Amino acid sequence: MEDVLDVYRRPYDERRPLVCLDEASKQLVGEAAAPIPAAPGRPERVDYEYVRNGTTSLFMVAEPLLGWRAVKVTGRRTAKDFAEVVRWLVEDVHEEAEKVVLVMDNLNTHKLASLYEAFPPERARRIVRKLEVHHTPKHGSWLNVAEIELSVLSRQCLDRRIETREELERQVAAWEEARNEQGVGVRWRFTTADARMKLRRLYPTL
Repeated sequence: MEDVLDVYRRPYDERRPLVCLDEASKQLVGEAAAPIPAAPGRPERVDYEYVRNGTTSLFMVAEPLLGWRAVKVTGRRTAKDFAEVVRWLVEDVHEEAEKVVLVMDNLNTHKLASLYEAFPPERARRIVRKLEVHHTPKHGSWLNVAEIELSVLSRQCLDRRIETREELERQVAAWEEARNEQGVGVRWRFTTADARMKLRRLYPTL
């Protein structure tokens, strides 16, 4: 926890950009019966029955110091999907950076070994060498800014029935563009001193 909090105190450095990464699933849900459109004095009426159309994964990439985020929609949640998002960050988004400072949780696929499952060893090693990884502690995913962004995305965009992956991608892209245009950043105020006071039960008693 203190390691992640120390990372959040660093000033912005374009040579070592801070990136937070998290993921969530979204169930695709279709209508079993056509909704009745809204009319004057009457809201839209939607049948309680629905059709399951599978699930997708949403990878949230957030740069809190820049007020920028990107969402990648994938059909699965695998080590290779995770590896491709990390590759995109290192080789495309931050090609010129010395290191990408990456904050993420300890999900089973969120391992540097996943890069070796997805790419030849030489390429995987090049990507790994450009990463400075900081894991949030177990039960401490709330320390990840990307999880906060996923929560906002869920409330503002995903709190409805979305039938297909294509529709989901359109909705998410529109949300991402609007939020980035607003330049919504994060002012992280929880410090190590706060943690030692408010979470002192987690520290050993000497």
